[in-house]
Amino acid sequence: MVLYQIYPRSFGDSDGDGLGDLQGVIDRVGYLELLGVDGVWLSPIMRSPGADHGYDVSDPRDVDPLFGDVETLRRLVETLHAARMVLIMDLVPNHTSVEHPWFAAAVDAGPGSPERERYFFRDGLGEDGSLPPNNWPSVFGGPAWTRVTEHDGTPGQWYLHLFAPEQPDLDWSHPDVGADLDETLRFWLDLGVDGFRIDVAHGLAKPDDLADLPDDVEIAQLVVDERDARWDRPGVHDVHRRIRAVVDEYPGAATFGEVWVGPVDRFARYLRPDELHFAFHFALTGAPFEAGAVREAVDSTLEASRIAGSTPTWALSNHDVVREVTRYGNGALGTARARAMLLVELALPGIAFIYNGAELGLPSDFSIPHDRLTDPTWERSGHAETGRDHCRVPIPWEGTRPPYGFSTADHTWLPMPTSWGRHTVEAQIEDPGSTLSLYRAAIETRRSWPGPRTASVEWYGAPSGCLAFRRDDGVVCALNTSVRSVPLPHGEVLLSSGPLTPETPTGAILPPDTAVWLRPH
Repeated sequence: MVLYQIYPRSFGDSDGDGLGDLQGVIDRVGYLELLGVDGVWLSPIMRSPGADHGYDVSDPRDVDPLFGDVETLRRLVETLHAARMVLIMDLVPNHTSVEHPWFAAAVDAGPGSPERERYFFRDGLGEDGSLPPNNWPSVFGGPAWTRVTEHDGTPGQWYLHLFAPEQPDLDWSHPDVGADLDETLRFWLDLGVDGFRIDVAHGLAKPDDLADLPDDVEIAQLVVDERDARWDRPGVHDVHRRIRAVVDEYPGAATFGEVWVGPVDRFARYLRPDELHFAFHFALTGAPFEAGAVREAVDSTLEASRIAGSTPTWALSNHDVVREVTRYGNGALGTARARAMLLVELALPGIAFIYNGAELGLPSDFSIPHDRLTDPTWERSGHAETGRDHCRVPIPWEGTRPPYGFSTADHTWLPMPTSWGRHTVEAQIEDPGSTLSLYRAAIETRRSWPGPRTASVEWYGAPSGCLAFRRDDGVVCALNTSVRSVPLPHGEVLLSSGPLTPETPTGAILPPDTAVWLRPH
């Protein structure tokens, strides 16, 4: 299965306000059919003030008016189903918006109230309570605590937010939290959606004591140091069992967890039969373009899948990371490597995810004026980090100038580079050598295979800087990450990511920064 992640703000604008919407997705379902994907993962469209672009939810059972309404989403589901595609929605159970009625009631109710028990309100430290309750940092920079002002105007308690201050964390030990999520799950499943991608799936439980982190804990953005008490707590698995029990009431529905947990044995726990159906393993996403690192990423993902008895998932990019063309070197080099890694990803057994725009070879190597940056990371980091806006710029569809058919508005929610004329769908669709054509050919070829029987691969011996593996249906993938051409394994070439060097007297040659699919004779 190949699923296509749509960032709805950036896919298609149907009403000319410069921001993508659900009707814009409906209008482009034909493109998804042309691309050949099996379904869509739709980033957040629930009602939200937009402090973190939909990951701060104020009403989990409504569609934000920016994108349309519930009826528009129903039409999208029906349109995708008619095209034999599924729709996976983003679900955000770790936190709410500060504009959620629960949080507003909690602030109004004051210290010690039942309303505050749904969140993590705590007194501050120091004689006047002016210090945060612990030393936890926010993923977006700064402390993970914000102090409220009580009704009498005095500084009050602090509340926990592992992300932006506008995203207060829910306390999953409170019975109201689980009951409300049950209602949310059934609301969207009754509408016809096919499942959920669960945001921060490893962060839904907190330690009772909320103790300080050790000074030497490595604080990464999301990848877990096992001593980091903010993540991967034992209680998180009870939450996923609860979610699974509801989803199992709807045959065919599935859950996909965002699980930033390194050790494969701990990752595999999320995939036990009564928890998540699938989970994102980000090893391949973060691997550099180097054969050993790619092989290690593949092996770790397959090992986690083996331990859990589950189907592996693969992705090269998403809405939170630098696009692969830029990550692998930019320009022609980055493009060649991104094309090669696509063949690696799609040759692997399991479910592959494509982030919108990857099929166009979009880079992230452009400047966005600082006054147009929207990611909360920019402000929270004191302007030290620009954030994730560069991978969220709208998709270029046609024409030679912004907005490239994305919108009828000249001013889009994020500015589009003036150099993207060559990247549009229109410029690539009829070019057999384009990245879009490679994606279409790779997905079509993959679909024609009988499919692997097991989630495993057989590694071949390969020259230094190269790798080669065989699926159990006989397809071989070879990748050259070295700086020199190497002999190509024998077999019928099914697809290559770039031109293959003409045969020499000793046989065919695989150039650097290239991958190939073969079927042995």
